[in-house]
Amino acid sequence: MTQTLFSTQFNVRDYGARGDGQTVDSAAINDAIQAATRAGGGTVVLPAGTYLSFSVRLQSNITLYLDAGATLLAATPSDELGRYDAPEPNPWGQDKRYQDFGHSHWQNSLIWGEDLRNVTITGPGLIDGAGLTRHASYADEEDDPTGQGNKAIALKNCRNVTLSDFSMLNGGHFALLATGVDNFTIDGLTIDTNRDGLDIDACRNVRIANCVVNSPMDDAIVLKASYALGGLKACEDITITNCIVSGYDVGSVLDGTYRTATERAPDRDGPTGRIKLGTESNGDFRNITISNCVFRRSRGLALESVDGSTIEDVVISNIAMHEVTNAPIFVRLGNRARGPEDTPVGAIRRVQINGVSVGNADGRFPIIVAGLPKHPVEELTIQNVEVRSRGGITMEDVAQQPDDLVNHFFLRGDEAGVRGPRTPYAVPLREKAYPEPSMFGLLPASVLYGHHVEGLTVSNLRYRFDAADERPLVVLQDACDVLFERFDAPPADHGSFLLQRVEDFETYRNRHVENTRLDEVTEQQL
Repeated sequence: MTQTLFSTQFNVRDYGARGDGQTVDSAAINDAIQAATRAGGGTVVLPAGTYLSFSVRLQSNITLYLDAGATLLAATPSDELGRYDAPEPNPWGQDKRYQDFGHSHWQNSLIWGEDLRNVTITGPGLIDGAGLTRHASYADEEDDPTGQGNKAIALKNCRNVTLSDFSMLNGGHFALLATGVDNFTIDGLTIDTNRDGLDIDACRNVRIANCVVNSPMDDAIVLKASYALGGLKACEDITITNCIVSGYDVGSVLDGTYRTATERAPDRDGPTGRIKLGTESNGDFRNITISNCVFRRSRGLALESVDGSTIEDVVISNIAMHEVTNAPIFVRLGNRARGPEDTPVGAIRRVQINGVSVGNADGRFPIIVAGLPKHPVEELTIQNVEVRSRGGITMEDVAQQPDDLVNHFFLRGDEAGVRGPRTPYAVPLREKAYPEPSMFGLLPASVLYGHHVEGLTVSNLRYRFDAADERPLVVLQDACDVLFERFDAPPADHGSFLLQRVEDFETYRNRHVENTRLDEVTEQQL
């Protein structure tokens, strides 16, 4: 992306920056920003060099330009070198009732800005977060005595912001945390980081394009609507297009080696690196499109409302995935209810997923659509999807699954005690659990598992397996208004469809199953 620079430029070396990688240059960078602000705006230039830095404080009407060969290097805090700005007070993040410490503070960052207008960070240079912590906070206190920085870029309540063309390495807890940012363009970034990549929280009018985000330990591009601003604000009018997300070893996308030694993320599931809506989901998600994106060695697409939000009017198209480490598609309406008292169960409706190709998917995980009693996932269309799964699961595997096939990492209370052998088709609701496909353990379906669904249309879905899978292809429990059209998968030992408490079900032009119309069925196998 070509970025127009302000005509007035302020070279940080003119304000005392050394760029030698040894001298702390953040004071000089901030002096240059202040000089530009006094002049009414301008471009603050970091020429070639390595600029060791603590917190850089953005201002309105400023472009921060990282020239070719320039690296902004996050320093490690110490008594000798200095510390990052302290996390500002935030009553909505003090006890982590609504969201964790990392989502609740912005100033403890390498670059931060609050209540700004007309801000750009651009150029072919690099932001290296080597001195940042990937944890939310060592102290988890408002006045963190360690002086840690845990975000590479943090923006709060800003407007007219552009991030373009630069690269990022090891961004800490968030390479970018943007909360309440409106009219926001992110274009052409390459991010290779040790936790979250792009976190877009309660933002509006956002365009993310042409980005490469590698994040094996957490999500690559994630939309959120937390309570960090002290109220409900939607994440809406968002486009994500022409992006590549992945879960290769940290640093190996930037250096071009694409290493694969990292087998699991900290939650003990496979590498993350995906595009997701949620988990923080107090406000709503509306008018979102995701198109022309590639997932490599990552978890699949995830749409999650668990804290009261409504997810609606979402269109996802032209997605290619390879080496998917859990469910290719995961749609979850839960009731974690992390928010103010009486936070309601949310809703998911009017979601279209069209044109997804998946290779080398983990055979344990089918497509998952999971609502709750009296709160079904509604009006979901899945069409033109082709999956190559490793397969190889038996019904005995499901019935006798060992405890480590259920991800207990985020389960709460009594749910954490649901372990070991179970009736194959008795899948726990996990109403309060942190949402991940592995929360259910091995499911009794190889292609699609749905419970508490109303208005599901599946058209032109094709599945193939590297190894035979005994499970029914599709299991639907407590579902209504379901259509399967042109469904193609090899016959399974336990049938194509298992229906339990299903109303208004129809199959049409499906391989191995005759055209069928059922008004109401308690339990039936097709």
